[in-house]
Formats: sequence, C-alpha cells, structure tokens
Amino acid sequence: MNETIDLMLAHSSVRRFTDEPIERADLEAIITAGRAASSWKNFQSYSIIVIQSEEKKQALYDLVPQPAILQAKAILFFVGDHNRASKAAELHGTDFDAKGTENLLISSVDASLAGQNALLAAESLGYGGVFIGMIRHQALAMAELFNLPDYTYPIFCIALGLPAQAHPVKPRLATEAIVFEEEYVEQDIEIIKSYDQIQTVYAGDRQTELWSERIVAQFGQAEQAETKVILEKNKLS
Repeated sequence: MNETIDLMLAHSSVRRFTDEPIERADLEAIITAGRAASSWKNFQSYSIIVIQSEEKKQALYDLVPQPAILQAKAILFFVGDHNRASKAAELHGTDFDAKGTENLLISSVDASLAGQNALLAAESLGYGGVFIGMIRHQALAMAELFNLPDYTYPIFCIALGLPAQAHPVKPRLATEAIVFEEEYVEQDIEIIKSYDQIQTVYAGDRQTELWSERIVAQFGQAEQAETKVILEKNKLS
C-alpha cells in the first residue's frame, strides 16, 4: 500500500461539519483536482456550480432537506453539460442533437469521475464530504434555481467541510461477489444474506432496515419521473 491507496481505503461519508471555513486555495485545489479526472474524448461534458452563500444553501436545502447541505462550507453542484457542444455545432454550422442514452452516459460518467477526484482531493487536505444524488428528484426546481440552460441537467452535488464526525469505514461486499476472472460469475442469494449480516453488525443500533431491503426499496419502485421531465425540457430526451 501507499499513502494514496491508504487514503482511498479510509474513505467514509461525512454529513456533519464544523464551523471552520474551507480555505479558498484549498477549494481551488479541490476543484482543479476534480477537473483533472479522465473524460470521454476530453469533451469534459459537465459543469460545476460552487455554492457557498447561505441564501443558496438554504434554497437548496428547502428542496432537498438534508442537514449536510446547511452545514457544508462549500457545495459542488455537478451538471451534465452538452450546452457547450451545442455551441460547437453552431460554430461549425451543423445540426445538433444531444438526445440518447449514450450521450447521457458520457456526461454522467465524466461528472462522476470528476466528483470522485474532487472528494478524494478534499479528503487529502483534511476535509470530508458526502455525495447527494437526491437533487435529481427535484430536477426542475434545481434547473430553475441554478439557471440551467438547454442541454444540461443536474446529476449530484457534494457537500464539503471539516468533519465533525467520524464513522468506521463501511464494509464492502466480499471481493468474490464483485471481482471475477475473465467472465461474469452470477452469485446466489447467499451472498445477499451474508452481506446483510455484515451490514447489521456494522450499523448496530443505527440500523432501521436490512441492506437488501434498501435495495428493494430503490429498484422495486417506479422510475423517478423528475429526471425524465428535465431531460425532455432541456432537449436531451
């Protein structure tokens, strides 16, 4: 192992922050490191909105009432962005159509890579943070709040600050449940039952439902409608 890998393996989400600010130079370094992430054909099909004002944080919290939003000293709001691509089409006098699953994957993956880079950089400087994906459930309101133009859509945000809490690292699924040699190996239900037990021991009194029950609650429900609406409104679907 080395220092970088040790930092990665020590990751845990932080949702409570102290009142200490994030130094401007640190925030710039975090964003620069995020933007250094790999990107499909160097398109960089995302944008980052930096939120630090109490007014904007409160407006965001009113839509997604998670305490980390109000406590954070900076929030990085990641937007899937094909708007710049539309300008490139205008520059060259060509038609433009960003619709389709592949283009959504390009921008979503680009943003996710940049986000993970940014959070890792923040942790290397002593800060902590948490990804918040629930902003997609209020996509139309988010688009209005942050003035998102055509060919853009909200993906997630990251709340950042100095940690005011420390949780043990969450146990991951067993390696053999995720990592396969040469071809996919389908698992049986025992993998799920075993991991439920591991998560139960980890969570202790904080557990309100099994890990597998949370999965069912997520993937057993109808499609979240708001994302589809914003994609249609902003000419991406």
